[in-house]
Amino acid sequence: MPVKVFKPTSPGIRARVVESFEELTDKKPEKSLTFSKKKFGGRNNQGKLTVRHRGGGSKKLVRIVDFKRDKDGIPARVAAIEYDPGRTARLALLVYADGEKRYILAPAGLAVNDVVRSGPDADIKVGNALPLDSIPTGTMVHNIELVPGKGAQLVRSAGQQAQLMAKEGGFALLRLPSGEQRKVPVMCKATVGQVGNVEHENISLGKAGIRRHMGWRPTVRGVVMNPVDHPHGGGEGKSPIGHPGPLTPWGKPALGYKTRKKNKASDKLIVKRRK
Repeated sequence: MPVKVFKPTSPGIRARVVESFEELTDKKPEKSLTFSKKKFGGRNNQGKLTVRHRGGGSKKLVRIVDFKRDKDGIPARVAAIEYDPGRTARLALLVYADGEKRYILAPAGLAVNDVVRSGPDADIKVGNALPLDSIPTGTMVHNIELVPGKGAQLVRSAGQQAQLMAKEGGFALLRLPSGEQRKVPVMCKATVGQVGNVEHENISLGKAGIRRHMGWRPTVRGVVMNPVDHPHGGGEGKSPIGHPGPLTPWGKPALGYKTRKKNKASDKLIVKRRK
């Protein structure tokens, strides 16, 4: 996917690099696979703010994506490659032989009118979903389940891929994009190939207004707040944060402090940590 660079006619345009959307074949989403998204401004069911800096933004339709790929043995034709405002990857609209329509994450190289399948008997071809037990070692995969039948949870963002390193004792060893190596049950499904929209990492919004269109409000630094509002606040003029290390607004250590729960059940499945 090529990106689009603008002539520097203004400060916002000067730094802006956007997607060209050349690979999209359909402008409107499939109506039966969408629903409208209600805005909550980062608040929970009690009206309390649980996610800061959210609010406003353009209206969006949520696309229902098939992460389970459970229609085994039924071929599906790719009818369109579409945009999804809720994720970095593109979506492929599949029309199955029995007439059902579903969205999946569009892998790099998948084109309109290609035929994809799922199940242990499917070919090792881009877009096909198989149990890890049926995929050869060394294959690049994405959209990976952690629990058989639950639906994919790993490697779903634009341009990402994992490598199947080995299979032993009912588990498959995967090297994830972060560098982490972890075991996943061999009955979990994964999709062959790399997630599409590979050049998403080159995108630069260019100005704050684009961020507002995406539903993000301004973020204020803690060091310019008052002490009552943030641990970094207070002081005369430009002040240091006044602590051995940076803290969150609620006083917890930040930037480098490990927050993963100790003795987590899945710790034994992680063979090598990232970094």
